[in-house]
Amino acid sequence: MSVARDHGYGYGPYTVEDLHGLPDDGRSFELVDGWLIELAPSTRHDFLAGQLSRILERAAEAAKARVYVQAPMDIATPAGARKPDVAVIDAVAASSARRLGRSLYHGADVLLAVEVVSRGSGSEREDRGRKVTEYALAGIPQYWIVDFDPEPRVQVLRMTADGAAYGRPTVFSGQDTVEISDPFPVSFPLPALLDFS
Repeated sequence: MSVARDHGYGYGPYTVEDLHGLPDDGRSFELVDGWLIELAPSTRHDFLAGQLSRILERAAEAAKARVYVQAPMDIATPAGARKPDVAVIDAVAASSARRLGRSLYHGADVLLAVEVVSRGSGSEREDRGRKVTEYALAGIPQYWIVDFDPEPRVQVLRMTADGAAYGRPTVFSGQDTVEISDPFPVSFPLPALLDFS
């Protein structure tokens, strides 16, 4: 669920500096069109994001891919600063950002962004609509939309050859095995997302 709030900076519009100046009190926000939007994911949402993060980390290690997997992180988009549930960043760009003390990544440095949809929440419309356009415009080559209600489903959107937008999604559902070759090989049975072991 997303909620717009005034955080003592006046009445907006807000900046990335305002976003990064918020107290570290466990709450999470995105900056969208000058407004701070509070993210309020569920326990199940966080569990799936964690599962995906671990799956991607293991796959990256197995492929010896030079990447950094983080959940979540701030990414610059045309609307402001989005916070995908999981993202894969080029290792050189991640190292440079850490060295410079940057906490906002350029979209061009992101190889994969993942959003776990909380059905019926305010963020669902954003994940399925605006973020598809924003992530493509930011230059993120691959975007996954993950559903878990009523069962796990992953839509994989890839940038078209002209780099202007995402093409038709590849959809994995039910008992499918998710098989992706880039940015590094990833393979996992979809039911594993709900496996507590």
